[in-house]
Amino acid sequence: METPGGDGFIVDESALNPAVHLPEPVGRGSVLEQVLDALGPVFDGESPEDVAVYGPSGAGKSAVLTALCSQLNESLGRNEDAIWTSTRGTAAVARAQFAYVDARRADSDFQYYHAILESISPNPVPRRGVGTDELRERLDDAVAERAGAVVVAVDHLSETDDDVAHVRSLLEPVAAGTSLVMVAEEPLPEWSGRTVKVPSYRPHALVDLLTERASYGLSSGAVSHDQARRIADWADGDAHDALAALFGAAISAQRDDAGRLRESDVDAGIDAVPDDCVQIGRVLSLPENRRTVLAELLATDGHRQPISDAAAAVGERTDLSPSTVQRYLYELAEDGLLTREAIEDRDSNGRQPTRVRPRFPTLVFERLERRARL
Repeated sequence: METPGGDGFIVDESALNPAVHLPEPVGRGSVLEQVLDALGPVFDGESPEDVAVYGPSGAGKSAVLTALCSQLNESLGRNEDAIWTSTRGTAAVARAQFAYVDARRADSDFQYYHAILESISPNPVPRRGVGTDELRERLDDAVAERAGAVVVAVDHLSETDDDVAHVRSLLEPVAAGTSLVMVAEEPLPEWSGRTVKVPSYRPHALVDLLTERASYGLSSGAVSHDQARRIADWADGDAHDALAALFGAAISAQRDDAGRLRESDVDAGIDAVPDDCVQIGRVLSLPENRRTVLAELLATDGHRQPISDAAAAVGERTDLSPSTVQRYLYELAEDGLLTREAIEDRDSNGRQPTRVRPRFPTLVFERLERRARL
């Protein structure tokens, strides 16, 4: 079996992973310029106005923000030159810092503070032995010691139960030295700050993205231009779904030791991405026990069976009871990661049985979850 950086058909699976973003996003240059323009004051050492970046799923919002935070931290934030400030009497770093927070993984105040500190602090930030109050104090000190602004980008907020008001309350003690970049799929209600709208990918840009990712992730000549175009046309501007289909097609081809993608592989890759697809990053951010249930659900074809039968089958393969598995399945359906569907049963005289259908890329999830367990 190949490794993520191996020399098989799949050379580097991280390049195919929709949840992994390249240092330079493909086809998002104009969006990058708009966000940079909105953050312009940081280049003069001032805090910019809060910015909301919104657009449909798979439009490249996360790709732009992660690349921007990383590149600007390298060019500005990590500058070790210091200036002397008469008010503090200490050396203060003169440049801005950029912190990226994935709201799907920051499910507590502690996680928010930890994610921000990891981005702006030159020292390791512990996860154990410290409480939320201590991390808040560390953040207060870190912001106070800087002469430049701290820009906090909060991504995937619309995929959580959190809201802008709560994020603002977390940063209230350091509000004077911080600016927010909120990333969502829809315009934020009652937002009064600046906004940047991100459009879906155009077909040619999506083909370019798939071609570049394939050049890093697959062996030479594995994907034809026509196949990339077919996937791009099917994905209808959604880069996440396009990459998930490409990754799934590669998995299908590798299973048969094929030297390049076949049309049947493209079919398999597309079929493994549901029409109402949930992004794979959201699934991978679930607690381990939920991911285990989903993995075993697919391994046992439980998504084709009544929920009670699926729960029993998963329970036999894990240390979870069938009742616990069934509860998890209902919760995952309520959270939108699964869809409950009625099963036609002509012999049933009582309540119609239901099953759950995955709303995430199944081939990609199985591959990445298996890797995580190694």
